[in-house]
Amino acid sequence: MTFTLRPYQEQAIAACYDYLRTQSGNPLIVLPTGAGKSPVLAQICKDSVLQWGGRVLVLTHVKELVEQNAATLHRLWGAELGKGPVGIYSAGLGMRDTEEPVIVAGIQSVYSKGVELGRFDLVIVDEAQSIPADGDGMYRTLLSTLKIINPNIRMIGLTATPYRLTSGLLYGKAESLFTGIAFEIGVRELIDAGFLSHLRGKNGGDPDLSGVHTRGGEYISGELESAMSDAEKVTHAAAEIVKHGANRRAWLVFCCGVKHANLVKEELGKVGICAALVLGDTPSDERAETIRAFKKKELRCIINVGVLTTGFDAPHVDLVVMLRPTKSPGLYYQIVGRGLRIADGKKDCLVLDLAGNIAEHGPVDDIRIKEKRDGKKGGDAPTKTCPECQEIIYASAVQCNCCGYLFPKDIAKHAAKAGDETPLIEYRQEDVEVVDAYWSVHRKKGSVEGDGVPKTLMVTYAYGYQQAVSEWVCFEHSGYARGKAEAWWHEHTGMNGNTAPATALEALDRLDIFQKEEVLRLPHRLSLKIGGKWPEISGREYAVPVPVSLVEVPAIAGDPVAAWVDDEIPF
Repeated sequence: MTFTLRPYQEQAIAACYDYLRTQSGNPLIVLPTGAGKSPVLAQICKDSVLQWGGRVLVLTHVKELVEQNAATLHRLWGAELGKGPVGIYSAGLGMRDTEEPVIVAGIQSVYSKGVELGRFDLVIVDEAQSIPADGDGMYRTLLSTLKIINPNIRMIGLTATPYRLTSGLLYGKAESLFTGIAFEIGVRELIDAGFLSHLRGKNGGDPDLSGVHTRGGEYISGELESAMSDAEKVTHAAAEIVKHGANRRAWLVFCCGVKHANLVKEELGKVGICAALVLGDTPSDERAETIRAFKKKELRCIINVGVLTTGFDAPHVDLVVMLRPTKSPGLYYQIVGRGLRIADGKKDCLVLDLAGNIAEHGPVDDIRIKEKRDGKKGGDAPTKTCPECQEIIYASAVQCNCCGYLFPKDIAKHAAKAGDETPLIEYRQEDVEVVDAYWSVHRKKGSVEGDGVPKTLMVTYAYGYQQAVSEWVCFEHSGYARGKAEAWWHEHTGMNGNTAPATALEALDRLDIFQKEEVLRLPHRLSLKIGGKWPEISGREYAVPVPVSLVEVPAIAGDPVAAWVDDEIPF
């Protein structure tokens, strides 16, 4: 079978290779849930073995992901190498391969087996957010042994959430195993492009958690389960699930604990809904049969407790029910992300929030990972809930886009104070006339001259009455960011620009010259996306048309590693 990678997957691979070739650290590739990390991982493994004769260890912490990644590798190589040079080392799967060029392993099974596994040139960590920020840990124990065998070993991390609840970002600190992000693409961009499913939100009511304490930044599990297992809450939750799930094909429910899950299952059963439980101690054969029936659409509803947040792939899920409040933005994202995959006949996925998680963390395409200002939950794109159908919509809307309810003016004004309670930022389009443009060199906050941190060119367009929108052009970066900067340069300077500048300062000087010579091409009209923290430029209109060949980011045709075949090995 031959894989056809999506454009952003090719760009992610190329950016990763560029990072490995030009920098000394270990990069992260950040792709949203449902964006297809497995094909990216598989292509990197194939290139490493066939192009450069390397040996690769693929690590994850979930047995299902071990199977999934190994299966993807087998499919990728099936046509040309039979089974493919792929081995599996997983106690849970009863396999302990050690000789193959690519070994896909569960970290729990191999963390103390570094010597037995032998030499590797590259380690790829799937779900990299599972690596502890500091301390020994299983990943660090294994990596320390592998580095003794091969001091030049490199590592790549794949994740949808490059941060952890307890320690923040996965990169950039002295103790971090990862040094930076080689490539990142957002949820909204992939939804707009049709690669991910659109999300809708319904507010089923925020739970009273006044008696629940936190420990280590997360709710204490026993107290949380007791609060959410209140009979009135469970009855209300079941009624909301049935009400909002009536026209939904596949329900995925997230509960706080075993007792809570059983109560919800029992309550749903009273109204004729047959639901299956998937718990941590569910026998593997029973779990496999339940998931098989769900994916085959023989079962409509699965209730789970901390099991189906990663490594679970059921694209037809069109109702995600959050009955588990969490302080973790990563866990919140993983739960909502179960509904992001696209499937035939699936229009969108409804996120039914009875846990207050959307208000706590914000939309999944703009998650707040910093502490809230002044202890408030509010955000930058306030929303409100329709009193008729509980649809979560943009605060300024005068009519519900679901049921058509018309908001009275006084209610609309009051509702505008509500916090962020929609699973996606709700954007609106606005076209503006540019009245002026200016640019400057932008330095990252906290950086100083000579510290090696790349600077960017900040270009600001003024419009309206004292309004402006800015964009950052990354001439000093590499890979995909540099490609976008080159495309921006050619779009605005045409043939006068020739080769794009190497630095932001050089760009600043050359733009000033082009402007004085009146050969600089600047947009006179912009299309803006309004709704996020800042307006985003989504389109430009020029008085003089720009040739199509000048505005396209350089594409990567065919095999994304073809450009490196005759160059130095990137690891």
